Amino acid sequence: MSIASNITQAGSKAARPKKGLFVGENRDRMISIASPLVLLLVWQIAAQVGLIDQRFFPAPSKIFSSFLSLVADGSLWSNTWATLQRLFWGTLVGGIPALLLGVAVGLSRPLRAMVDPLISATYPVPKSAIFPLLLLVFGLGEGSKIAMVAIGVFYPVLINTATGVLEINKIFLDVGRNYGANRWQVFTTIALPGAVPHIMSGIKLGLGLGLMLIAIAEMIGSKSGLGYMIWNAWELLSVEQMYVGLLVIAFLGYVISVILTEFERKLVPWKKTAR
Repeated sequence: MSIASNITQAGSKAARPKKGLFVGENRDRMISIASPLVLLLVWQIAAQVGLIDQRFFPAPSKIFSSFLSLVADGSLWSNTWATLQRLFWGTLVGGIPALLLGVAVGLSRPLRAMVDPLISATYPVPKSAIFPLLLLVFGLGEGSKIAMVAIGVFYPVLINTATGVLEINKIFLDVGRNYGANRWQVFTTIALPGAVPHIMSGIKLGLGLGLMLIAIAEMIGSKSGLGYMIWNAWELLSVEQMYVGLLVIAFLGYVISVILTEFERKLVPWKKTAR
């Protein structure tokens, strides 16, 4: 056998992905599942042996018991559904304009010069601080909660989309223009697809921020939702129920992140994660 064939076979073996229960993606999934379980186990043991005060940090077993009672009476499902609806509509209202404006800002220097100062001035303003203004404008109904989420989603999506467009190699834009592509074709076939990795990062950040903001909005001006459930539990000194709301929000954030990551993996197969 020749040296060249030996090198070819060695290269093909090296390029072949390793398979096994504790290798690659399987290993990462197992670690992702095991880490919260280990944390809950440590928490449970610490509560039982008295290392932590159960008045403020009840054992996970007590929290789970409260979770089952809230599931049985249907209140957890109704509050979770209310929060998810507001998050969905707020993401659409804030995300779609941010996506379109972000691509336009990345392509147009005059528009970028006009929008950049406005974004720089308004982005640092605490989003929760403007909720009283939203209540004045939209009232105590659904509009103020949806607007709160929309504002939280708008900035990360806009900033990341514009950054993604700006990082596209200029040669792709030049080639498109040389072949007679109009502005809409450049927008849809070059700028938008080229910025997809950054857009997905912006959506993840925006949804995470939106989930935090909707919880705050529901605590102040709502009679439904997970934020309302947490605030009501605080008023009744029901610490276990308060933790149920917090853990459900954490779980929703994790599930949303996993779904978006899998969607991104299908949409952007060329984007590789570090091993």
